[in-house]
Amino acid sequence: MEAITTPQFSALTIGSKSIGRNEKIAMVALNFNRRGREDCVITISRKPNIQSRSFHLGLPHSCNHSQAPVLESGDCYTSFDEDWLLKNKAQEVASCLNGRSIFLVGMMGSGKTTVGRILSEALGYCFVDSDRYVEQAMGTSVTQIFEQRGESFFRDHESEALQKLSFAPRKVIATGGGAVVRPVNWKYMRQGITVFLDVPLDALARRIAAVGTDSRPLLHFESGDAYTKAFVGLFTLTKKRSEAYANADATVSLLHLATNLHLEDVSDITPTVIAIEVLAQIEKFLRGNNGKSLRMYPY
Repeated sequence: MEAITTPQFSALTIGSKSIGRNEKIAMVALNFNRRGREDCVITISRKPNIQSRSFHLGLPHSCNHSQAPVLESGDCYTSFDEDWLLKNKAQEVASCLNGRSIFLVGMMGSGKTTVGRILSEALGYCFVDSDRYVEQAMGTSVTQIFEQRGESFFRDHESEALQKLSFAPRKVIATGGGAVVRPVNWKYMRQGITVFLDVPLDALARRIAAVGTDSRPLLHFESGDAYTKAFVGLFTLTKKRSEAYANADATVSLLHLATNLHLEDVSDITPTVIAIEVLAQIEKFLRGNNGKSLRMYPY
């Protein structure tokens, strides 16, 4: 699908496609006109000729002035073609990034690895999971490192990993949940752009409980069901880390995003939509700083 740049009215009808869990799109109409800039109205009907909803979407002024209709932060994602939206948004933001790496921060279970892989593919970047990076360097798992050498030992090697990664351009790095607690790590991550994935504790606990806490050394408790252990542990960690997460250059709040999408559960937000929001927040940050950063890459 090509970007539509004509200022005249055009309409596009798309077949039934899922939104969230239950909703279906029966028809999407895109209207373009000139009112100082391009804009569009997307009309969504669950069934043809029955009650519909309309949303106003402003087309972004990207760094390269692309006219591709991409939904910006604060607007309602329709999901009628998430991959297309992601591709176009990535093209816009890539021209502003100039090769700078992206560091995703957030609690365990917030989706940093899943979203990071999607972002790296869309941007043409390499993906790195900092925990796996440490594991490869140490020849053992994070869980084993915690059990045999302690958390402090792991944090030392985590900082070394972030230092090395900070010099590498064109990477999306999913950091460990506790990477934010050491101030020196922020020095390294500031070489790129940091994005905090803010997920409600209940959703985090449900995700972790579904797969178990065996691989989460900071969530090991003697008693309690998986959800309770996860929730209590996450609550304790959040109190220690929330102020540090606030240092990120940009924040993606899944609660806020779910509200805009009219979804009751943040788990209904697809990773691709979260990735689009990450790019939108990065673009917003770069515009606010006139595209400046500590490190500029020529490619």
